[in-house]
Amino acid sequence: MFDTFQTTHAPPRALLSLAAALMLAGCSGSGEDVRVTLCKDLVAVQLGDSAARNWTETATETRGYEHAAVKLRWSAADGDGSATCYYDYNAVENTAMGLSEPLSSYAASPSKMVLNAKTLSKPALAEAVKQAMLKQGRSLVDGVKRGLNQGDH
Repeated sequence: MFDTFQTTHAPPRALLSLAAALMLAGCSGSGEDVRVTLCKDLVAVQLGDSAARNWTETATETRGYEHAAVKLRWSAADGDGSATCYYDYNAVENTAMGLSEPLSSYAASPSKMVLNAKTLSKPALAEAVKQAMLKQGRSLVDGVKRGLNQGDH
């Protein structure tokens, strides 16, 4: 009744690597929350990606149903700075995940950013988020390429 068949070739290595990379995209391996990573990337987009930027403080604060705040401080050759990214509460109901990972109850994209005491306008924040996501995408693709190149050796 049912025809069965077997494929005689394995999926291409590139396809497998891409699938693995996509599954791990949210896991940087650093244990850092995605909101913290995004806030750091927003700073990099706004001020320029500087390897010399030394993160001196990374703190998160949740204010119940109001918002979560990711607070960053850094030092660099061109001066010290600070940023705060605000994430709206986004949970429909309280869950075990929300209790064990409090930031999971908040949006993954900030509703407000204050950079060196200046609040980004909504259009500027939207463009910064777009550029940060493109930066993260390029980083993911570069990591996949490096993995493929190492596999060929």
